[in-house]
Amino acid sequence: MPKMKTHKGAKKRFKLTATGKVKFKRSCAGHLMSGTTGDQCRKMRKPAYLKGGVQKRIRTLIAG
Repeated sequence: MPKMKTHKGAKKRFKLTATGKVKFKRSCAGHLMSGTTGDQCRKMRKPAYLKGGVQKRIRTLIAG
């Protein structure tokens, strides 16, 4: 069988940490932030990590 190609869209959106977790940036933090509360703005600034089966699927897409 041929090698599996890296999913370029996933590669741009997700990063693998040194421990193997999948890190991503939260959505809705780009613009039009005046309606959201300060708590939400601060939470969206921080990186988030995937859990469970979703993490496993994304890792296979990134690894290729």
